[in-house]
Amino acid sequence: MKVELTPDQKAFVRQAIKSGRFRREEDAVHEALSLWEERERRRFEILAALDEAEASLARGEGIPITEESMKALAEETKQRGRARLAAEGRLTTGGS
Repeated sequence: MKVELTPDQKAFVRQAIKSGRFRREEDAVHEALSLWEERERRRFEILAALDEAEASLARGEGIPITEESMKALAEETKQRGRARLAAEGRLTTGGS
């Protein structure tokens, strides 16, 4: 397969070779393809997670998020954190 790079891409690759980042043009192309593959894998995982979340909501398993529920979650998180710090003997007085 032959790939034609734009002039800017060629300059970018040449600079990477000059700086020692890559030894050959092919190395830069292989790196680019590896990064693209990884990005596509992550994209697929995100799409799969979204599909599962939508299915979960369709089954009625979702939790409505409101200003009140967020405040309650924040307070619960603070309380758990304070309890953990107290158990470790690191809780100081006078904090918020």
